[in-house]
Amino acid sequence: MRALAIAHRAGNSLAGLHEANQLGVDVIECDVHHHRGRLEVRHLKTAGPLPFLWDRWELSSASAPRLGLSELLEAGKHGTMFMLDLKGRRTAAAQSVARLLHEEGHHAPVLCCGRYWRSIDVLARIPYVLPVLSARTRGELARLQVRVAQGDPVHGVSVHRQLLDRDTVARLSRHVEVVMTWPVNDIATLDRMLGLDVNGIISDEPAVLAELLTR
Repeated sequence: MRALAIAHRAGNSLAGLHEANQLGVDVIECDVHHHRGRLEVRHLKTAGPLPFLWDRWELSSASAPRLGLSELLEAGKHGTMFMLDLKGRRTAAAQSVARLLHEEGHHAPVLCCGRYWRSIDVLARIPYVLPVLSARTRGELARLQVRVAQGDPVHGVSVHRQLLDRDTVARLSRHVEVVMTWPVNDIATLDRMLGLDVNGIISDEPAVLAELLTR
């Protein structure tokens, strides 16, 4: 079976959502922040009291309109599968996501992932939520391998590509349905990750996702 084509950050804007749907990807990923009681979908981070949002190479006014998770889910009701990447080291976002899904009657399968696993555990109690545990460092990967080997009900894992080799993917695949990796932003990296038997490709590049969709 072809590996899942996952459009990284495509759900962080309605334009990105539309483009990913036009391409026909399997999953649209978005970054979910809990900020001042509201669930916002964005990659940029807040800067405390300072009037801007930031990333390493980008600044934006804090007063600019921000996409809410509720708006995104409404726009994607035609069948999009989302992967909600929960940000932050508190469970408030997960609890708010659980309430929102219940209030909006969203019962389609949705992937929820994050590096703070307590948040994912909160959402894993919902029958239609597919929990995905993320690992960015070698220490996180070591803990992840122990966690999934214990038999906890985890649908998938998302592991940075630099941490993966064939043996690691094989060990993880014995316990979860999907082993995802990121970033996969060129064809050579795509070939290398598929060669490790990864079955979820997270990419920022439409050309890479399109290539995967043809295979």
